Amino acid sequence: MSATWITLSRFPLLLASMLALYLGSPPLQLAGVGVLLVGLLLDTVDGIVARRTGQASLFGGVLDIATDRTYELVLWVGFADLGLIPTWVPFVILTRTTLTDAFRSLGVAQGTAPLDQHRTALGRFVVRSSTMRIAYSAGKVATFCGLGLARALDGFPAGSIAAGVGPRLSAMVTVALWATVLLCLVRGAPVIVGGLARQLTAVMPNEGRGLLDAGPDAPGGGHSLRSG
Repeated sequence: MSATWITLSRFPLLLASMLALYLGSPPLQLAGVGVLLVGLLLDTVDGIVARRTGQASLFGGVLDIATDRTYELVLWVGFADLGLIPTWVPFVILTRTTLTDAFRSLGVAQGTAPLDQHRTALGRFVVRSSTMRIAYSAGKVATFCGLGLARALDGFPAGSIAAGVGPRLSAMVTVALWATVLLCLVRGAPVIVGGLARQLTAVMPNEGRGLLDAGPDAPGGGHSLRSG
């Protein structure tokens, strides 16, 4: 199966898991969490397949990010709607996502894949390093699946083993939630600041460009736009 089809297969899995969490009985909700876990893990599988089969492309990179965005936004908003997370969380994620995707689209229009738009060591590490990507992916899996489990376990009768696990699970999910939101903001910062700096540099007079040196991906500070 091609990497593109693996990516596209994640959409029906997301729909099935959300229908189960919203409309299903507690056992069906548990099954929905399993489907959600598969959909989240396929985000790693499609990238591995693309690299090993030489299918990595600009379109594949954009589709992968678009799928990730769909998962993130649907799940954050959905869990807030179900009352499992504070409403400010999806507002923050939506703002961050809108800004990062807007600046990334400028690079894509010039033929540069989203994750290849960072030329400084700091920008590359925060946005595209295996360490940060694995940490963020693990945080999302733990948070989203944990919230789904909390939703399912809450529906079991009081006094059952499943119902007793719920409170302890909720405490762990809260920690994962905060860590995931923090990582989301940290990974978005270089995209926003660097993208803004590059666009302002393109329209400002040369003598004003020194004001942009503070950006993680801005020219200056020991790293030029051509340096690695």
